[in-house]
Amino acid sequence: MKPIETSFKRIETKYIVSKEILDKLIQDLKEYSVEDDYPISTISNIYFDTEDFAVLQDDDFGNKRKEKVRMRTYLSQPKADSQVFLEIKTKDQEGVGRKFRLLSTPISILNFMTKGHLDASITDTVVIEKVKKLHQDYKQAIKPRMYIYYDRYSLKEKKYIEGYDYNKIRITIDQNLIYRDENVSLFAGNQGAPLLDDNTVIMEIKAPGNKPQWLQDILDKYGLMEHKFSKYSCAYHKSQGLPYGPRPSIESAGTAYA
Repeated sequence: MKPIETSFKRIETKYIVSKEILDKLIQDLKEYSVEDDYPISTISNIYFDTEDFAVLQDDDFGNKRKEKVRMRTYLSQPKADSQVFLEIKTKDQEGVGRKFRLLSTPISILNFMTKGHLDASITDTVVIEKVKKLHQDYKQAIKPRMYIYYDRYSLKEKKYIEGYDYNKIRITIDQNLIYRDENVSLFAGNQGAPLLDDNTVIMEIKAPGNKPQWLQDILDKYGLMEHKFSKYSCAYHKSQGLPYGPRPSIESAGTAYA
């Protein structure tokens, strides 16, 4: 088993892709990439926030912090003792982000996030301090506020491509996105409302720096432009009956996550 990575640094860019071109796009990408070790996965997320979504709104508008806290599993039917991730994604004023995570059980993470109770499975000092700071800053209950599910297909860059350095690029394609803001639990199945229309998928490119020319050429071939889009923010807006959708990003080259 590969060791669990607990922090990341990479630039993430998102693209809105029509299913009509998806098969041909993947075929072109596979000239330079191969399927990931686990190419097909189901991802369920629980986002933690206050009752009025204060953490998300501060992230969207940059009032206090740029931060999201979520519990994530790749299991289709997680149980109380399953191993799942607690992840914290932050971003500074320059747009450089960091992602920290630890591995524990849903019950332990829930008790930690909502009650501050630590057990032997939660030992990462960076994550612990960040969660403590979250509670101090908001001075109100932090609890599960949004469930988001999707199916993911993952590719990774070939280690040898003639004329190019190896950049550890990963490409993920997310579809069948659903959300719900009631019964927010990993144990309640993946029912919910659609986040996007049926013909749309989200492609993310994760790279340590600028995209290589082979990848930019493929994006240009299909007319794909970088978009600003947050699954959690989209789910919140839809749950409140507010408009939200992907929008072209012309001023940003991506978000670096460490």
